Amino acid sequence: MTQTLSARAALLDMDGTLVDSTAVVERLWLAWAEPHGIDPETVLRTVHGRQGHQSMAIMLPERDHAVNLRENDVMLANEAGDVDGVIEIPGARELLDALLPYPHAIVTSANLALMTARMGAAGLTVPALHVTAEDVSASKPDPEGFLRAAKMLGITPSECIVFEDSGAGIQAGLAAGMRVVGVGPHAAAHHPTVLVRDLSQVSVAAAADGFELTIS
Repeated sequence: MTQTLSARAALLDMDGTLVDSTAVVERLWLAWAEPHGIDPETVLRTVHGRQGHQSMAIMLPERDHAVNLRENDVMLANEAGDVDGVIEIPGARELLDALLPYPHAIVTSANLALMTARMGAAGLTVPALHVTAEDVSASKPDPEGFLRAAKMLGITPSECIVFEDSGAGIQAGLAAGMRVVGVGPHAAAHHPTVLVRDLSQVSVAAAADGFELTIS
């Protein structure tokens, strides 16, 4: 069934939405978790969509958060240096190209170095506007990142469309008062506004006040 959504701005997550970094995320996070005796299922259920220090705090709730912040810096550096297996999500390049005439931004829990490394590894151009881990005080599922991007673009939240794959990201987009296109097989469980297998199902066309997304 074809669906159409009208908007004035698009806010796009990176990992799992524009780039498939599953291989490196799972490789590094499972290696981090092993000495702590955390089972792989818990790790993979927790880390997607969140900043690393928040994931650590959830999995090791009794630990001093200062330790999490230090280890997160190490994890980010390791992730930025390991892009083996990072690839484009189908349709990502075409969607970014189609959005060029319209307000849009990346809103990611990665820091600037990691975002730049992964987008480059996938052969994707980073949009001019981006909100990364350095720009917010609270990680997804807090809506701060999406609200900040909308304010920077000068677009009201209700006129923004979010593209997200993770539960934390979908919750953040909805909490910001935005409609959410859920990307990938795991997004359905988190009740996005609409759902796509990947970005090849999305097309963009000009509208009277913004653009229209057609979901096929």
